[in-house]
Amino acid sequence: MKKVLFISPHPDDETLGCGGTIIKHKDAGDKIYWLLMTNIFSSEGYRKTKVDKRNCEIDKVAEEYDFDQVFKLDFPTTKLDTFPKRKIVQAVSEVMDNVNPEVIYIPYVNDVHSDHKITFDSAISSTKTFRCNFIKRVLMYEVVSETEFSPALQANAFAPNCFSDISDYLEKKLSIMKIYKGEIGKHPFPRSAENLKALAIFRGATAGVKYAEAFMILKEIW
Repeated sequence: MKKVLFISPHPDDETLGCGGTIIKHKDAGDKIYWLLMTNIFSSEGYRKTKVDKRNCEIDKVAEEYDFDQVFKLDFPTTKLDTFPKRKIVQAVSEVMDNVNPEVIYIPYVNDVHSDHKITFDSAISSTKTFRCNFIKRVLMYEVVSETEFSPALQANAFAPNCFSDISDYLEKKLSIMKIYKGEIGKHPFPRSAENLKALAIFRGATAGVKYAEAFMILKEIW
């Protein structure tokens, strides 16, 4: 049994990037944890009905995955860059020390959204081996509508070197994604059910399985 921490800048990134793998870890008997960096608030100009709806979605998604614990840092969405990096790193580090995860999943370093970039930086700053020797594996996941829209330069390319066979879990992943009603759209919108399935097919063909999710390993100690 492993302790596995999934870090997402926004609610839906965890499902887009590694929803099938979350279910797979749970199926394997691992303890799974969700660290959610941001949320929306009435004080930031969002309607109360929208805020309540989003929080209901988060709770339902957490219930569907059956996370052992959910951590909400509650930074305002799209505004991580307005906070001192030290404050964000400290908040993430406290969760690391609370969970002591062996495996962590984080967004890709070159995702186009600033919240994703800051989440990556904060997670990496919180995983130094001399402070967190319990972390044995760090993987970056891809998020449709963010990873593929970074500038088309070789240095920005997501080049997976690890694949998770989610052939038994794709349908549940797609079902959970539908909980986020405001985040999914019709093809050719990037976050469409068709596109998510197409990516799973493409990654699966690379890995020699029916459906897969792809990752880049940053660290592995064994």
